[in-house]
Amino acid sequence: MPGGAAEESGMGPAVTRREIVRMGLVAAAGAAAPPRALAAGAFHLGLVTYNVARDWDLDTLLRLAREAGFEGVEFRTTHGHGVEIALALAARDDVRRKCAEAGMLQVSLGTVCEFHSPDPAVVKRNVAQCRQWVLLAKDIGARGVKVRPNGLPREVPEEKTLEQISRALAECGRFAGDHGVEIWMEVHGEGTKIPANAHRIMEQCAERSVGITWNSNDTDVANGSVRQAFALLRPYIRCCHITDLWSGYPYAELFALLRQSGYDRFTLCEFPQPVPALEGAAWLKRYRQRWEELQRP
Repeated sequence: MPGGAAEESGMGPAVTRREIVRMGLVAAAGAAAPPRALAAGAFHLGLVTYNVARDWDLDTLLRLAREAGFEGVEFRTTHGHGVEIALALAARDDVRRKCAEAGMLQVSLGTVCEFHSPDPAVVKRNVAQCRQWVLLAKDIGARGVKVRPNGLPREVPEEKTLEQISRALAECGRFAGDHGVEIWMEVHGEGTKIPANAHRIMEQCAERSVGITWNSNDTDVANGSVRQAFALLRPYIRCCHITDLWSGYPYAELFALLRQSGYDRFTLCEFPQPVPALEGAAWLKRYRQRWEELQRP
């Protein structure tokens, strides 16, 4: 999710019924076609609980996502689902069981672990916490742990911070790889969301179990196209966050590039505003319909 005050606090403005109707989400949902079967090798649609589903409990989240034809979920920390590193082993087993019964893949865990601080002690704490998220991912069957940089400290040379982030990612990646989990660096934060900087971080990291989460940022777009940024980052893309599919971001082009490159993982809905659970099924069905429309020739 692009950085800003809402991201820092984990909060966002509520979606009112009037706004939902204005976007055509409720009205069109009843006429939405049933989810299509994805061909082998196609990419898939999942849900980041930030921010649309931040208040839904785990059972509600899984039920609504399944009804709308979503196939996976990224559990973002601090949200109503309660999938956190404090969970006891029995509770972790319960999360894994419920996801399996719902036919929902636990794609990833959305953490706020970040490694850009000029204070080495802060970086060390974040690396240690990331290890705990890796163990949780292993226990519930998630494929990845999403981490992020959140900017470039002004008092530190840019290259020094980029190198520091890459070293921390590599350390986390080695630990994750030993447990069959991947680390995904969200392309996020002022300065660090610039594709060239994300590319430099990944080049220096050079750890096989570390990749990126494409984040659908404004900094991806040059002359109305994401082709240049995509070419730079495609070797590292392990996950893809998508936001408002009705916005001016060139999602049709992004989806075409993903398909042409053979990407077969997830595009995860990370819509920035909460939706009430009572509107959730209709909202998600409409989102999926739009996702499908953007992939048509």
